[in-house]
Amino acid sequence: MLVVENVSHGFGARVILENVSFRLKKGEHIALVGANGEGKSSFLNIITKKLMPDAGNIKWSSRATVGYLDQHSVLEKGNTIKDILRGAFKHMFELEQEMLAMYDKMGEASDEEMTKLLEETAEIQTILENSGFYTIDAKIQEVANGLGLGEVGLDRDVDDLSGGQRTKVLLTKLLLESPTILILDEPTNHLDEEHIVWLTRYLQDYENSFILVSHDVPFINDTCNVIYHIENGELTRYKGNYDEFVRLNEIKKKQEESAYERQVEERRKLEDFVQRNKARVATRGMANSRQKVLDKMEVLERPKEKIKPTFNFRNARAASRFIFQTDNLVLGYNDPLTKQLNFQLERGQKIALKGMNGIGKSTLLRTLLGMQKAFDGAVQLGDYLEVGYFEQESSKDNYNTALDDVWNEYPVLTNYEVRQALAKCGLSNEHITSQVRVLSGGEAAKVRLCKLMLKDINFLVLDEPTNHLDVEAKDELKKAIKEFKGTVLLVCHEPEFYSDIVDDVWNIEDFTTKIV
Repeated sequence: MLVVENVSHGFGARVILENVSFRLKKGEHIALVGANGEGKSSFLNIITKKLMPDAGNIKWSSRATVGYLDQHSVLEKGNTIKDILRGAFKHMFELEQEMLAMYDKMGEASDEEMTKLLEETAEIQTILENSGFYTIDAKIQEVANGLGLGEVGLDRDVDDLSGGQRTKVLLTKLLLESPTILILDEPTNHLDEEHIVWLTRYLQDYENSFILVSHDVPFINDTCNVIYHIENGELTRYKGNYDEFVRLNEIKKKQEESAYERQVEERRKLEDFVQRNKARVATRGMANSRQKVLDKMEVLERPKEKIKPTFNFRNARAASRFIFQTDNLVLGYNDPLTKQLNFQLERGQKIALKGMNGIGKSTLLRTLLGMQKAFDGAVQLGDYLEVGYFEQESSKDNYNTALDDVWNEYPVLTNYEVRQALAKCGLSNEHITSQVRVLSGGEAAKVRLCKLMLKDINFLVLDEPTNHLDVEAKDELKKAIKEFKGTVLLVCHEPEFYSDIVDDVWNIEDFTTKIV
């Protein structure tokens, strides 16, 4: 279905892909995995012709239809959700219009023209019936409900939707189009648990091929049968799911390390022999032959160690007993999103918030912190609070370098201290000197986490912190939250991330009684 041969690509001095090859066979379910910033999204942009590689060839099957959901897809304004979803069947609606125009012509057609028109309309009618055209609305409803758009309302204007809801609309439209090849860049980022379960089942039953970029290990294990690992500009193919890839990759790394060490030892012995024997007439021949062996030997590079992030949150002095208490709090903007809420959070508790996207999880966090006005009611914050707040997404217009972004917030630090703090979060010198807006989602998240870790806090508020983060960074973040002595309020859609670090899970749907 797709063959990629000897593709290379870079940004300035930075090599993203170096002479990589890739193939996608019919029916294969492929996961493209790797650390943040290794070039997964760049690879997808290259194969979908959004980005020209520096070298190499990309050949698609002539019969392939490609559907691509990337992290930056947009929706046309002024349309309802249903309008956008019906766009998946645009070609069928055009056929219907063509057929209706033919019916109009029949009133003035000659016998010969009438026969031709009847044949053509019958053919179009058969195509529409076989394609399920007359059950389109039922199909739209089924897939939309599966991804949670039914609760939002298909007559809602797309202008009124949150970022997560927009992603759901684009994903739903893509699934309705049913292309022969589906390309999905982090599709679970804005989905909640039950909709991830639905998408998992959908992809398990998907007869066509797909390429998926994700850091959600259970999701990859359940949906993919081939893994491509991107690291240090190289692309390696593994058969099986993510767990099998981890096992085989570990073996490969040990073999490379062992081969490197063996060669170092062998070269040391040869060089030593040459040095000791090249001056003596009797042994000069043997020394020269060993020198030739050395000259012909392809020198192995030491396997590169990836920069591993280490996260830890600094504890401020203890806050008062109650972190916050609400009094008949109602969330909302122009209209109420919830009914009256009366609840409280005590010092030292670690709570995960879950619930449908668009139901108000981020709104609740922002209202509790006083960043957004309540629709009604009040929030009383406790004393001595030192809040660390992690926003779900970074601004697309941040022209600061990562270094300046942190330094502007902490001007008393030295250049060295800022660089050291960013490096601890797993960012290389190239990332540190790049503008935040050009960093990958995971790299930008690490910059925001870095700023949080330089502050003394006793109340940690995290809005979807695992979105975009690679597997190692997620593991490290989980450890840091576990070790943090203060209070935690966490919005997350990955139960395997939060289930063993929180004391309780609050389902917004329970205490908001759905959207009013």
